[in-house]
Amino acid sequence: MLTQIDVDMVEFDISPRHGFLPDELPLRRLSDPYYSSWEDIIEQLPSLLKRKTLRCHVDCLPVLSTSHLQTLREWQRAYQVLSFLTHGYIWNSAEGGGPSERLPPSISVPFLKIALYLGLPPTATYSALNLWNFEAASSDTDLSRIENLKALHTFTGTKDEEWFYLISVAIEAHGAEIIPVMLHAIAAVKTKNSHLVLAALVKFGYCVREMGSILRRMNEKCSPEVFYQEIRPFLAGSKNMAVAGLPNGVFYDEGNGKGGWRQFSGGSNAQSSLIAFCDVVLGVEHCDSKDSGSKNTFFQEMRNYMPRAHRTFLQRVESMASIRDFAAAQTSVPELGEAYNFAVNELRKFRDIHIQIIARYIIRPSRQYAPKEDTGRNLAVASLSTPDKDLHGTGGTQLLPFLRQSRDETKNTALC
Repeated sequence: MLTQIDVDMVEFDISPRHGFLPDELPLRRLSDPYYSSWEDIIEQLPSLLKRKTLRCHVDCLPVLSTSHLQTLREWQRAYQVLSFLTHGYIWNSAEGGGPSERLPPSISVPFLKIALYLGLPPTATYSALNLWNFEAASSDTDLSRIENLKALHTFTGTKDEEWFYLISVAIEAHGAEIIPVMLHAIAAVKTKNSHLVLAALVKFGYCVREMGSILRRMNEKCSPEVFYQEIRPFLAGSKNMAVAGLPNGVFYDEGNGKGGWRQFSGGSNAQSSLIAFCDVVLGVEHCDSKDSGSKNTFFQEMRNYMPRAHRTFLQRVESMASIRDFAAAQTSVPELGEAYNFAVNELRKFRDIHIQIIARYIIRPSRQYAPKEDTGRNLAVASLSTPDKDLHGTGGTQLLPFLRQSRDETKNTALC
């Protein structure tokens, strides 16, 4: 019998069907004609980028009001559209010989307001690129099957980029089932129901294993060369990007002499509320360094790149009973400790797969591929002369040291 859980998932915008993905499919277009100029440009985004004319089109846009946005889905759609236009404008390096250090008022003004409303930074986050960037036949479609999905938008117009985004969507959809399972497990800790907690941990482990299987499918339709040369540069943020041509970040021009320099991380899997949830329920702690007891500032910062309701949910779960402490204390039920370690080990394996993907799609290409002609300065070009240990991810961290430490911290959470 399931224990009553202490959290109403719907209150935190978590779908009983789809987890951190929206319960209703994302909007394909803002229906109000007032926003047609935004929609017209994003429909042509790949071709405008190829023709090196996106900045010209965006500069001609009027500064639109957000007053016509009514529902949450409309705010999310507007955020997604402006996220793609922002990164397309900044990182269309071929159009101006390098990244743009200025974002015009036609994007900055509404984007800042929309981001504030949603509690997100005005940049292309995991939410914009993945959570709100897919379509399917209906909300009842199995979203964990990549073949059932299509991406709403890409920068490059390639199947490779679409596949890259949809892998994350499918992982989120498959992982949705463990959210209520682990919430019931946390509630069962209070009643000392070892059998329910054990069963939940086993289910968690097998679910994460399947998430890893989905991640491995990246190789099927996403070419490392296409990802490295064409896709990845558009995913970069404006923080720690001096090497790619943004020493000060980006100036968000609000017109009439107003505005300010801002620096943001780019899209990163560290912004996935699902992966953060996995860490929280297992008690995985990430620190600034291997010898530091302080919480990892990057992981904490990435909470601010998650939808407001999702990060509030994670904070709530963090304040609840510890499954790890309970498993460690139940010495009379050794199977519980074994189930806990099984769950931890599967999450560690998932991070191992992620490291393998990074090696295949970033580390090796940085040694193999010369930059394409006339691309201007971007993250791919900047990474070519960079040692492996110093390569930065789109989130702004040093790739390999960060990922290996995260993997090791997961492994070290296991009970002795």
